[in-house]
Amino acid sequence: MMGATHSTAAVRSQTWNQEQETKEYKSEKSAYNLLSELSFADEDQTFRELTLKSIKKWEEQFLSEPKNRLAVSAVTKNDIKTIVQQPSAIIKDSQIFSDQISFDGAPMTNQRSSGRCWIFAATSVFRVYLMKKYKLDKFELSQQYLFFWDKLEKANYFLEQIIETANEEVGSRIVAELMKVPVNDGGQWDMVVNLVERYGVVPQKAYPDSFNSMKSQAVNSFVTSKLREFGLQLRAMCSSGLSTIAIQRAKAKMVNTIYNILVICFGPPPKPDEQFTWEFRDTDGKFHSYNNLTPISFFKDFVGYKAASHFSLINDPRHEYGKLYTVSRLGNVYGGVPIRYVNVDMDTMKTAVIAMIKKDHPVFFGCDVGKYSDSQLGIMDPKLFDYKLAFDTSPGLNKAERLLVKESQVTHAMVLHGVHIVGGKSTKWKVQNSWGEDKGEKGWFVMTDDWMDEYCYQAVVSPEFVTKEIAAILQQEATPLPLWDPIGALA
Repeated sequence: MMGATHSTAAVRSQTWNQEQETKEYKSEKSAYNLLSELSFADEDQTFRELTLKSIKKWEEQFLSEPKNRLAVSAVTKNDIKTIVQQPSAIIKDSQIFSDQISFDGAPMTNQRSSGRCWIFAATSVFRVYLMKKYKLDKFELSQQYLFFWDKLEKANYFLEQIIETANEEVGSRIVAELMKVPVNDGGQWDMVVNLVERYGVVPQKAYPDSFNSMKSQAVNSFVTSKLREFGLQLRAMCSSGLSTIAIQRAKAKMVNTIYNILVICFGPPPKPDEQFTWEFRDTDGKFHSYNNLTPISFFKDFVGYKAASHFSLINDPRHEYGKLYTVSRLGNVYGGVPIRYVNVDMDTMKTAVIAMIKKDHPVFFGCDVGKYSDSQLGIMDPKLFDYKLAFDTSPGLNKAERLLVKESQVTHAMVLHGVHIVGGKSTKWKVQNSWGEDKGEKGWFVMTDDWMDEYCYQAVVSPEFVTKEIAAILQQEATPLPLWDPIGALA
């Protein structure tokens, strides 16, 4: 989408530049190298259907090696990652950092069985500024508050997209993609901006988690089913020649139905203009009481975080650096700011993040958390698992190739609180997760610099921590990527 008009312009065809063509060539070259290493002593090694003769020969050759028999014995009785885990990676990835922000915020949050990591990451960033300002030792903003309004806004956004694509076949890729996940739990930074600008925030005690926000699968399934039903009804209305007013009235009634479902599941939320009182004791024991606050005023005047001025740096080596990208028809608030990504190399991203940490700012970031990580230990390190040890082969795709074939995408959002710099170079990073205190070291994870290079895709920064040239990229006309592009994945 381009701006508030949500343009339906076709996505430009993507072409490989010289660097990308070289990467593809190298990939093909490695395949030819592999081919040359294979042995074709038996004529039945060239086949289109599997042959029992070949399978028996493969097994005989494989089990003739003692190390292979040992691998079978170990792996068949244990988790693969347990067998190939490298103790050396665990020892060196300790929670010691040369540079970190002065105030972390507490308690450690827990999103439980929901996909709200992006909301937890954003509110964990926001609360740092509030807690420092008002001398709080423990405080959380209501994650469910933003979750509720995001669900409702996404329902409206989805139905608007259905109306706009009513002339497309229901089996077209764009309609199928819209129908696949109308109300994903996940989100992106610009979706956060849309929510806090329209609805503000409230303390968690003003709207605490319900069962269905902590375990969202059931409500998501029900709302998704209703939205798909509504989507087909709206498509039928559009093709029947009904007026725009009649269709919009029908859509409003549908959104009202979704609102009622959400209220039943989460409880009635505070309204953005509804007044409340905030009372607390600071770390000095002094009592404070603030009256006539609204969620909007609480965010702007008390939290004071300039969310709208922050933007996403991404690292997507498939596409040209120094360019602005968006994702067609991806959003939550219809008429809100579009998704914007400034594509840069990893050195540029890390330089900005380090500068922010050194100035005492936590940093929202997005990554593929499931790759080469141990959630119990709280370690993210490409050296953590040696698959070649057990299988005599290991994954060989580079970052661009993983994105190209959707082997990887943004799956999780967390917060960077520190960095360890040795000899002028970052070596590891302090990460605040939202999986509770029983993961990692009381909720804290460590991410190696190598892992960041390979599996970190996004960091949200302020313009003052990048060069003028990088900040100016935000003024470009954004190149739209299709809705199904992995960069459009919601954390």
